[in-house]
Amino acid sequence: MTAHKPPVRSRYDPRVGASSYDVAGGPAIGPEERLAMNGMGSFDWDLDQGTFDLDEAGLRVFDLRREEFNRSPDALVLRITPEEGDRIDRELRRAVQTGRRSYGGYFRITRRDGVKQWTHTQGTILRDQEGYARRVVGIVRVATDDLTQAAPSDAPSDAPDGGGVPSRRSFSSVVGRTTEALSHAVTVDDVTAVLTGAGGAERFGADGLTLSLVEGTTMRFLMTAGELMRGIPTFEPVRLVESLPLADSVRTQQTHFFADNDELEARFPLAAPFVEQIGMDACAFLPLIAESRSIGGLALFYRDRNRFSREDRELSVALAGILAQSLQRAVLFDQEREFATGLQATMLPRHVPRFEGAEIAVRYHAASRGREVGGDWYDVVALPQNRVGLVVGDVQGHDTHAAAVMGQLRIALRAYAAEGHPPSTVLARASQFLAELDTERFATCAYAQLDLVTGALWTARAGHLGPLIRHTDGRTGWPHVRGGLPLGMTGLADLQEYPETRLDLVPDETLLFCTDGLVEERDTDIGVGMAALAEAVRGGPRRAEDLADHLADSLWQRWGSSDDVALLVLRRAPDPGTSRAPRIHQYVHQADPDSLADARLALRQALTAWELGGLSDDVELAAGELLVNVLLHTEGGAVLTLEVLPEPVRRVRLSVQDRSSVWPRRRTPGEAATSGRGLLMVDALADTWGVEPRGDGKAVWCEFGGGTGIGPTA
Repeated sequence: MTAHKPPVRSRYDPRVGASSYDVAGGPAIGPEERLAMNGMGSFDWDLDQGTFDLDEAGLRVFDLRREEFNRSPDALVLRITPEEGDRIDRELRRAVQTGRRSYGGYFRITRRDGVKQWTHTQGTILRDQEGYARRVVGIVRVATDDLTQAAPSDAPSDAPDGGGVPSRRSFSSVVGRTTEALSHAVTVDDVTAVLTGAGGAERFGADGLTLSLVEGTTMRFLMTAGELMRGIPTFEPVRLVESLPLADSVRTQQTHFFADNDELEARFPLAAPFVEQIGMDACAFLPLIAESRSIGGLALFYRDRNRFSREDRELSVALAGILAQSLQRAVLFDQEREFATGLQATMLPRHVPRFEGAEIAVRYHAASRGREVGGDWYDVVALPQNRVGLVVGDVQGHDTHAAAVMGQLRIALRAYAAEGHPPSTVLARASQFLAELDTERFATCAYAQLDLVTGALWTARAGHLGPLIRHTDGRTGWPHVRGGLPLGMTGLADLQEYPETRLDLVPDETLLFCTDGLVEERDTDIGVGMAALAEAVRGGPRRAEDLADHLADSLWQRWGSSDDVALLVLRRAPDPGTSRAPRIHQYVHQADPDSLADARLALRQALTAWELGGLSDDVELAAGELLVNVLLHTEGGAVLTLEVLPEPVRRVRLSVQDRSSVWPRRRTPGEAATSGRGLLMVDALADTWGVEPRGDGKAVWCEFGGGTGIGPTA
């Protein structure tokens, strides 16, 4: 039994000049309904009045509500990027200027949910009797299926427009892969890496390509890629006025497609040597246009090709538009980075002064976020009386304003330090200066003054990390340094106190200051980064320059480049004495419970190396008594020095230096006393001992050698 097929009758609708159909006995389906059923909408653009009418189906194509659309082409900016809109406008202008009756093209819109949608438009240009364009009437439709679905296997390869229907499959793949790859490109190098990487030319469906960038009146070639270009170096820059196909395409903003080499050579004779060199069969030259100006050009080269279909041309233009947008963003990013890093560089010291008795290395690493350069800085200030000022700081924010504030603050702080003020005064005045700058920014900072002769170090910090110190035996630690509020905030709290902490840096010890970018990572506790830095310093080279390079290589790669980093490394020159009078120094920190044991071990190892191991027990015991006295009765640590006095004396001298001006005195404790016997033990063990002033403190020394076979030589 065959199904009954209802009769169909036709009715001519003179309003649209087409036939409309209805099923017998059913309502007629009008032209708008037919278009809507096929995902198409219509528009009527009055060029004189500037009005742009969209039907309901057209609004659905653009994912617009009726109340969002005010009959102006500008309202489409909600869905179409300015670059895509400019490209469609150029196609319309070309059609109007060349007298064509219609125009069309593919473009992308962003729907309300953020999904990118390929859309196609086709319009007919209506002119008056004098040939002036007055209206454009056309259709818009969702064209995603054009680029994502393969053509049917029986689709003809020789269509009236020149064929090429099967090319939709390759171009859909090209568009998807290239759009995804370029979405991650940030710099110009990133863009070229997409094209030169694995399958770079194949992304464009070509066997070879070259990319150029406009620089003034010159076109500079950035790269070549693809099998056809293998072994061919990047071309030399050419002037845009030269009669070459890509230069002409960039200059006129017109695309050129050549499916025949004879046609190419007839149009551009200067291209003949190149055609013969690479052995291509077809080529395309596309201008890369952004904001209505040519920023570069793309040349595509093909083997075994003798035609370009309409779809090939349209999709090539769309693809060039995507590349142009990525390239423009990359160029702007590189320009902004160059501007920002250049500004930052001018704010930092050009040269670091050299000092006898110390090695100093500095490093600065800029973040990679366009103009989001930070206000990190370092400085080294030469001070009177063989002293040096060390500064590391960070202004709040990641922009050029932060860099500008940093430059002013650095100069002010440097001036206060050069006047000879102690760290507490330097930071207090710098804080007041920043508060009076009429800026909402604050800054963290650490400042230290080091006496290169004695190793005495006075430091203060304003909301910043304190110093990291590597001792002579390789141990690292973050000594406790008291601090105050960040600079610029003291005025708000009426607090301008930055207490100082006294440390001692012995010869061959290393001091390190850094900003938080070196130790801080998002979603990770800063303690993890501080431990990693301490470990990297512990296993790093001894020389300051080598250590700075080591930290840059190991930690900047670990944390990435999301924040600026300023690094300052100072190492006091080692003081080994001479082969006849060797010497060691050891700093014993008051808050380090293992420091006493480490000091005794260092003494024993040194005496053994000097072949004086017979003195180890006496020297260790005396050192322990002197060190305990310092740690119990003063407010700081001690500097332990052991040296062999040069001949003819040939004695071992032990010295313990502290910053207390109170001299020790020998007492006579009772039998039940638990203290007071330290100097008695030193007096009994050593040949001689004494006390001498050292700067703002003193040194207790004792000598060993009598009866050990190393006394005065005969």
